[in-house]
Amino acid sequence: MPDYRKRSLRILSLFSIAWLSGITFGQTGERTVYVQCGKLIDGTDQAARTNVTIVLKNDRIWEVQNGLTATRSSSATVIDLSKETCLPGLIDTHTHVLLQGDITAADYDEQLLKQSTEYRAILATVNVRRALEYGFTAIRDVETEGAGFADVDVKKAINNGVIPGPRMQVATRALDVTGAYPLLGYAPNVAVPHGVQVVDGADSARQAVREQISHGADWIKVYSDRSYRIREDGVLDDIPTFTLEELKAIVDEAHRERRKVASHAMALEGVHNSVVAGVDSIEHGNYIADEDMKTMAARGIYYVPTIFVGAYVAEGRAAAGAPVWVKMLSIHEDTFRRALKAGVKVAFGTDAGGFAWTENPAKEFAYMVKWGMTPTQAIQSATKTAAELLGWSDQTGTLQPGRFADIVAVAGDPLADITVLEHIDFVMKGGSVVKKPF
Repeated sequence: MPDYRKRSLRILSLFSIAWLSGITFGQTGERTVYVQCGKLIDGTDQAARTNVTIVLKNDRIWEVQNGLTATRSSSATVIDLSKETCLPGLIDTHTHVLLQGDITAADYDEQLLKQSTEYRAILATVNVRRALEYGFTAIRDVETEGAGFADVDVKKAINNGVIPGPRMQVATRALDVTGAYPLLGYAPNVAVPHGVQVVDGADSARQAVREQISHGADWIKVYSDRSYRIREDGVLDDIPTFTLEELKAIVDEAHRERRKVASHAMALEGVHNSVVAGVDSIEHGNYIADEDMKTMAARGIYYVPTIFVGAYVAEGRAAAGAPVWVKMLSIHEDTFRRALKAGVKVAFGTDAGGFAWTENPAKEFAYMVKWGMTPTQAIQSATKTAAELLGWSDQTGTLQPGRFADIVAVAGDPLADITVLEHIDFVMKGGSVVKKPF
């Protein structure tokens, strides 16, 4: 082949790669975008503002200006959201991108026994795109439910621009003790996979924490209780899984390696042991004793209530022989209201994956408001407070200079009707438009 043809093919290949990567030749330097918002809820304690322009430089917020007629260069891009309400990108701090819903044990068994990790990872790529299009520009994925370390690769693929999705923090395999977590009920001579990494004893727990961190875990997830029952005095009781020694070892090892611990703790003993051990977040928390709430508020332990999933799975699990799940909803509401009064930090989390990803996780907002939050508090739980839990306050969660340009918008006013957040029609992540209404 002549040299000039080889050179032409090389140049064509470079342009093809650039086109697929979103690179534009001939354009260098700073990219400026003006986002005009009819109303702005910036995620801080500041009141909502009208007619605001957000100035972006590349992937960051440069300035937030009053008015829609700010001076701009002829080369700048203008995005007109003057009929919309703009908010920070939403953050869901409790998801399972490798899970497709598990109302019954059969649903869960089907996924772990009949779907390969590779197939589940493919489904996860669909789920993270859905999450982004729902308006969630960041998520914390709190374990893969038997899919190993696949969440680390999903996160890596998003970061490398291979697939679209939110910013992610991941917890990989999660930890539980022998005999406490599915798959269960199979013949003793039949080896079946588990939805967690099984550990027994403090030393084994420390080793598992080290292993998970070495493979990319940002968080360590523990299942701290099981087997729920409602006592005569109305307290939701449980069987704790880990001993306090084991839990303390997990927390100590994770914190020593600068990682945080999320504890699935739904009832009395699981929550109490988790709080005593010093975990960083209580997940679900259908029942939390008053004294434990005081400790959580004092120590800054976050509460991630995941209300919608409880309502979603209750009837199905009751029909499968576990009626306690229906009664747990009223206990959960009382706990949520007490937590608000006690000053516990509440971060938005949905358990998406525990219900099908075709359901919009933003349905959680309506429950939070129904159970006592103001719309402003509910929004901040999914923006400012969620970013604090993730340690990303300087990166996202509010629309302030220096933060990532993670912006969503809706046609209505979420302060008047929180359910409009179930219909987000504009999504921007890091200055790139993912979804737009026009």
